Amino acid sequence: MGFWKKPASETQITHADRLWLYIVALVIMLLLVIPSVIVVPMSFSDSQYLEFPPSNWSLRWYEEYFGSAKWMQSTITSLHIGMLTMLLSTPLGTMAAYALYVSGHPASKAIFVFLITPMIVPVILIAIGTFYVFGRVGLNNSIGGLVLAHTSLATPLVMIIITAALRTYDLNQERVARSLGASRLKAFFLITLPQIRFSILTAALLSFLTSFDEVIISIFISGGVNSTLTKQMFSALRDFIDPTIAAISTIMVFISTALLLTTQFIDIHQREK
Repeated sequence: MGFWKKPASETQITHADRLWLYIVALVIMLLLVIPSVIVVPMSFSDSQYLEFPPSNWSLRWYEEYFGSAKWMQSTITSLHIGMLTMLLSTPLGTMAAYALYVSGHPASKAIFVFLITPMIVPVILIAIGTFYVFGRVGLNNSIGGLVLAHTSLATPLVMIIITAALRTYDLNQERVARSLGASRLKAFFLITLPQIRFSILTAALLSFLTSFDEVIISIFISGGVNSTLTKQMFSALRDFIDPTIAAISTIMVFISTALLLTTQFIDIHQREK
């Protein structure tokens, strides 16, 4: 009982007083996690339809996924687009965050808010606008169009992460290097970049994950041989539901979880430094 009598915050509110809050948080977490957890055993079912709990266990639907040229093509497309998005959004977001942070211009905060609007505006609106514009310039159903669209979603996330990293970094170190004759670019690469490299790596992983898991924009502007995995899954759910979807969802959950755990490990390692 000693734990429940200890203060939970500086206001001296005990853990016992916050018990109701812990229960509410646990219920919300279970409601969010249980649907994903249920998908995992369903993916190992031998049934022709989604079944929980499975009456017979099998790797049938994983074999169906890895043996399907259609699914493999869409998976390769998603990985390709995710990598290109990461390679484009990470330097763009880093440059924007650095420029706005060190500029000190009164309008920098307003520009920052403007640049992160893709995270504020509903994605469906971005998808509709992107579909209309890309249709005019011939970028729908193309790898380039998907990379540009996903970059618009991933770059604000990179900006937020890098800005947070710069706030914990002493820019006087870079100023000293510049006072000794180094150019701003050289000072950034030799002094600043090594100290925020873990944040950049975290931002890169999350930008890849943003692209890999993106659904709505992909539904609008991807198709044919350039269909992403999420677009292919949506089409399969619309036409006919089989446990292959559960197998793919399980793989995506493990990939997303692994990347998120990696970012947390990087963050912990950075704090220890």
